[in-house]
Amino acid sequence: MARDDRFLVGLIGSGIGSSMSPALHEREADRQGLRYFYQLIDLDSRAGDIGELLSAARRLGFRGLNITHPAKQDVVQHLDVLAPEAAELGAVNTVLFEPGRTIGHNTDRYGFATGLARALPGVSTERVVLLGAGGAGAAVASALAAAGTRWLIVADVDPDRAGRLARTMAVHPGTTVEPVPLHAVPDRLATADGLVNATPIGMEGHPGTPIDPGHLHPGLWVADVIYRPLLTPLIRAAKERGCRIADGGGMVVHQAAASFQLFTGRRPDEERMFTDFRQLADLSQM
Repeated sequence: MARDDRFLVGLIGSGIGSSMSPALHEREADRQGLRYFYQLIDLDSRAGDIGELLSAARRLGFRGLNITHPAKQDVVQHLDVLAPEAAELGAVNTVLFEPGRTIGHNTDRYGFATGLARALPGVSTERVVLLGAGGAGAAVASALAAAGTRWLIVADVDPDRAGRLARTMAVHPGTTVEPVPLHAVPDRLATADGLVNATPIGMEGHPGTPIDPGHLHPGLWVADVIYRPLLTPLIRAAKERGCRIADGGGMVVHQAAASFQLFTGRRPDEERMFTDFRQLADLSQM
């Protein structure tokens, strides 16, 4: 088999033992006749900072890496080049190793936008509350601006981070970004069209909901970027209160598909990958 048909890739992040990324990538690679191995590199069980891990992966012959919580922003300083979308967001979720340079990309923006449109076609995005201003939050904010959001309210446990995201979003003049403290979120939700959780709260190892579910109302759509578990406490509470919901499945599938294309140069079958994801999600709940 030609060397261009062999790929060693991986994922760096914290608490990623149950990630579906290996299966999503490897199943699509099998359909395309590629030799493709996807390795998990869990920050909770390995010594060394993100820069050291990148250097080690390059030496070992990795084609590239996906990057997830909590390293999407920290990784930027260790890269040679940023693709335009990563430079705008200040966050990277896909790293490519090329001769003489390391390139950072961000496929989360595409993943969230495509997943939201799939789950909630035609939904109003004019006024949205965003919880979390980290790497995932930056991608969500940019995707919402492109989808027509006129007023974006951003809250984060770190107020300075919310302020930085607001300044980053100045490249989208049609969107007003208002950083607010977490205690102001309930008032903003009363008149919002949608709510997006881009914090780790609700994922495995981070139990709970990012806000009191009592503030949700039927006129609100609710999206979560988390997919482990697929039915986060927030998504479950939103369903119970009559909200339209978008779980994290769409984002993870479509960002994975875009990363796969960056790694291999081959266009994946995103519909087939979405079917794979649903099968894997059903198996994980058995």
